[in-house]
Amino acid sequence: MPMKIILTGGGTAGHVTPNMALLPALYDAGFAVEYIGGHNGPEKTQALNMRLAYHGISTGKLRRFASFKNFTDLFRIAAGFFGAYKILVKTKPDIIFSKGGFVGVPVCYAAFFRNIPVILHEADYTMGLANRLCVPFCKKICTSFEETAGKLKKGIYTGLPIRAEFFNGDKEYGGKICCFSRDLPVIIVIGGSMGAKKINDVLREALPSLLGDYNIIHLTGRGNRVEFTADGYFQMEYADKELPHLYAMSDIVVSRAGANAVAEISALNKPALYIPLGTDASRGDQIQNADYCVKRGFARVLQNNDLTPDRLTEEIKYLRVKADEHRKALTEAKTVDAVQNVLRVILAEI
Repeated sequence: MPMKIILTGGGTAGHVTPNMALLPALYDAGFAVEYIGGHNGPEKTQALNMRLAYHGISTGKLRRFASFKNFTDLFRIAAGFFGAYKILVKTKPDIIFSKGGFVGVPVCYAAFFRNIPVILHEADYTMGLANRLCVPFCKKICTSFEETAGKLKKGIYTGLPIRAEFFNGDKEYGGKICCFSRDLPVIIVIGGSMGAKKINDVLREALPSLLGDYNIIHLTGRGNRVEFTADGYFQMEYADKELPHLYAMSDIVVSRAGANAVAEISALNKPALYIPLGTDASRGDQIQNADYCVKRGFARVLQNNDLTPDRLTEEIKYLRVKADEHRKALTEAKTVDAVQNVLRVILAEI
């Protein structure tokens, strides 16, 4: 019988796409792969699109502020534990790989009681709460950042798995998607899979001062597109298969600083302006991810509270002047094959 692995993680796309990036290597290594996630999370859509056997469980989360939902979600987490336990009894996996998110917590706990080894992956510079809750029950913690692994007793620096197609973007095909008529530097602006209202609004205000010097690709997020056309401006709500080609034709990236975005942009040697979510909307992980890149000369950062049309324009123009320096720092940085590194960790624990 083939080895069997269950992947888990979800709640946001960032907790799912690295799992999908692992699939070709897992299949090549002889694994049968199944997925445990929430009943209606983005992980379900992606797993079913990849034709994985999918098992849904109840999910809950613990918030970092006082909320009655912290109490009621304890019951959802407990239900998720018993649901996961039944699934593990039935599927009999050899190992669990959890990418994070609260859906993975009951799966990791159930695996511990079934004596099934668990491998965690932490994408951000500092560990999120869901993964911290699972640390006592895991064998190893794979990390995206080398410094993160050095601070963890079970940490192993592997990098963050990225889909292979990101390295096969076609600049000419990207040009056909956008249909730019002007031969100008290209900036791609990304607010994340759901978009970012502030980035969208500020960019639109800044367009008159930017479009004279640049072509702009604007990924607005689902439901955030507005009726606006201008020479050198192209907008899409969301790019999936198109994204590698849009990256290939872009000279500069403006983006939030989620771990997946940072890993993809850095791996493609793209100078970036990161606009991380602030601590009013997150635990500050994006600020830390962005600061890591700035310290290594990969990018510049513009804090969300400082984002205005004038500051955005200034930072983009400055980054354009310094783009070659950032590209040189990215090229000289140590690169790792995260997919194969993670696979080796998994195989070592079976």
